[in-house]
Amino acid sequence: MKNIFNLSIALFISLISYSQNADDAKILLDEVSSTMNNYDNIYIEFDYTLENKAADVEQKNKGDVTIQGNKYLVNFFDTTQIYDGSKTYSIIPENEEVNISTESTDDENTLTPSKFYSFYKKGYTYSLDKQKQINGKQIQFVKLIPIDSNSDIAEVLIGVETKSKHIQQIIETGNNETQTILMVKKFLVNQNLNNDIFVFDNKKYESLGYTIND
Repeated sequence: MKNIFNLSIALFISLISYSQNADDAKILLDEVSSTMNNYDNIYIEFDYTLENKAADVEQKNKGDVTIQGNKYLVNFFDTTQIYDGSKTYSIIPENEEVNISTESTDDENTLTPSKFYSFYKKGYTYSLDKQKQINGKQIQFVKLIPIDSNSDIAEVLIGVETKSKHIQQIIETGNNETQTILMVKKFLVNQNLNNDIFVFDNKKYESLGYTIND
């Protein structure tokens, strides 16, 4: 009976600790989201790595993204993508084509740059993970585990710079052991943006001979 009592106490303490850990993790992510939402706009340059050591696969690339409200401009994998608030324009120079989509970005399963700081709010459990120094910055990692047991994602680690409340790194690990790593290299806010930065210039690409698919 004494052993059962001791085990019950230990389990109770463990549950309280886990709950506090989850609360602290969500508080930190909410602080990040609030900080980002207070900026007029955000510009990020990043390094991207995809690797699966078991399959001997490694891909590296660079990209950048400009976000203002729910609008965004992304340059990644030799493709430019513009979202003007209602339509997405994917510009592919290699194929000399532009694909236009009106797919709703409100779908919780659609992850877009404008959801970069809020995607964690649905579909995950949280816990504080390791702390480490990256480029002289103190980074606190938060671990997200999908609630959906059928998810292709095993876990997501979000590295938050504790001083600025900016995301420094995102590490996503799939159930197939493929890992994608996004590392922020440059982070700028409240830039003077051109008025037409999120406007697709249809005439420009028609004159270049691009095929426009809408």
